[in-house]
Amino acid sequence: MRATQSLSVVASLFVFWLVLSGIFTPFLLTMGLVSAVAIVWFAHRMDVIDQEGHPLHLGRSALTYLPWLVVEIVKAAWDVSKIIVNPRMPISPTMVRVKTSQKTPVGQVVYANSITLTPGTISVVVEGDEILVHALTREGAEAVVEGDMDRRVTRFEGAS
Repeated sequence: MRATQSLSVVASLFVFWLVLSGIFTPFLLTMGLVSAVAIVWFAHRMDVIDQEGHPLHLGRSALTYLPWLVVEIVKAAWDVSKIIVNPRMPISPTMVRVKTSQKTPVGQVVYANSITLTPGTISVVVEGDEILVHALTREGAEAVVEGDMDRRVTRFEGAS
């Protein structure tokens, strides 16, 4: 593990501890930092921290992908809300298989989780380079098959 990655993991653990603790006395701040360093040291000795577990290299591309994903989630939530309040409940549940263009397991997980985070669609299973997706409507299924999210996740992971 590189030193920058180790420092990043220590910083992430310390900030997480700080948020959960909410106590800012010098003694407890020191103990939180010591705990974070000890965890990274033990994890390093056990060889359980890798680039996939703490994907520091995805930081910059997250600045463009995450805002786009939030907008897509809001738009899909609005669409699902309109379906729910419609007295006729215009749903057409659909299952589709979509090909993934991601080259890494992290990319596939990000893609599958992005589909599931978007209201009206759920990633059911990932098999090889395909994801089985359940969509609330045919239009939702067509949007997944269209592949805009797939292309953006592939760009996010840096494979293209």
